[in-house]
Amino acid sequence: MAAGRQRAARLLRQLQRAACQCPSHGHTYSQVTERPTLGNTDYAFEMAISNIRYGEGVTKEVGMDLQNLGARRVCLMTDKNLSQLPPVNAVLNSLAKYGINFQMYDNVRVEPTDQSFLDAIEFAKKGEFDAYVAVGGGSVIDTCKAANLYASSPASDFLDYVNAPIGKGKPVTVPLKPLIAVPTTAGTGSETTGVAIFDFKELKVKTGIASRAIKPTLGIIDPLHTLSMPERIVANSGFDVLCHALESYTALPYNMRSPCPSNPIDRPAYQGSNPISDVWALHALRIVAKYLKRAIRNPEDREARANMHLASAFAGIGFGNAGVHLCHGMSYPISGLVKTYKPKDYNVDHSLVPHGLSVVLTSPAVFAFTAQIHPERHLEAAEILGADIRTARIKDAGFILADTLRKFLFDLNVDDGLAAIGYSKADIPALVKGTLPQERVTKLSPRPQTEEDLSALFEASMKLY
Repeated sequence: MAAGRQRAARLLRQLQRAACQCPSHGHTYSQVTERPTLGNTDYAFEMAISNIRYGEGVTKEVGMDLQNLGARRVCLMTDKNLSQLPPVNAVLNSLAKYGINFQMYDNVRVEPTDQSFLDAIEFAKKGEFDAYVAVGGGSVIDTCKAANLYASSPASDFLDYVNAPIGKGKPVTVPLKPLIAVPTTAGTGSETTGVAIFDFKELKVKTGIASRAIKPTLGIIDPLHTLSMPERIVANSGFDVLCHALESYTALPYNMRSPCPSNPIDRPAYQGSNPISDVWALHALRIVAKYLKRAIRNPEDREARANMHLASAFAGIGFGNAGVHLCHGMSYPISGLVKTYKPKDYNVDHSLVPHGLSVVLTSPAVFAFTAQIHPERHLEAAEILGADIRTARIKDAGFILADTLRKFLFDLNVDDGLAAIGYSKADIPALVKGTLPQERVTKLSPRPQTEEDLSALFEASMKLY
């Protein structure tokens, strides 16, 4: 009997040594020692995106989606301009067809503020909705994300979820209601991301809320909605796609970002460039290079406008997980400190620098600056955008990309720098001051920057051509 037990013990030990050690198949992986104390930089990244549905006319399915969700009280959110246009009509027709009970909120402000967010939040709290539909560009979708969040967490103070250092940047732990986003512009990619941006009027800067928890449940990408977009809205939306792709591809790599979170819930939505985001960013950049000029110049070019609608989502998947850096960080005070500028094709009653324009005006200076780090990525981006790099020197990557961007913008009649939208050198200290709180994105720049660097970048962006 004892000899039998010894043979059995030996056999078990042999089996254990021969067993597969991987978690999927083995049964001894629990004995692997836990990862040692985390270092200062992260060692992992994760991908979070909304479900995406694409197709001409696919908006007609939104009523069925809400029916499938069992929604009984729906908030339809849009802005006053869109409320009379085909995209909203398509949603209304679908809601009526499937008997969906809803209330419409059309007071969304183009380029939202903290107050316009609060107004929408108040509407959502009173409505006690069990689902949301956002029909519009980034302003509408971001406003709807905020309304859903704070209506789902009614005891929270507004600054609880706003990004630090302006707000407290608390992680979102409450369950949210389903949100279906129907984008009508080809720019922000907000239908794919857990980010909501607004102007904080008291500080005259843009900031936002960033959490995977607030991303839409479903993004319905219907290219028919882009056919009615005016030329400059197409252009400025497209510039946002361009910079989303360029910034996420050139961002600080995820494993160089610090600090490493002690709990995965604290890992930021913007994690740094990573192998998966890179794929989406480069694909979006190639589409921009091929189709943006066509989409701007010819509203009847359905192929170009449809592809730019997809590029917006692709870039959103990229930057929504990798993040953006200096172009966006510097854009927030450019928008927030606007004086009297009113862009063509925007039917608004207030001064406004469109987000895509505020981002792209600094792009030549920014990428000339950041190209010291990972110049090969900057050179690759320049080639995608049309530069001949066969005889290029790697040390010239930043200048080549900057010149390529200037030519691209000049061809599309973009304002000649910050001076053309009302800024002067006297405004640079205020612009720098407004950039400093944007650490969530500026720290993702591959090259660290001082206040003097930021001043030089704003000065270099006063005139482009």
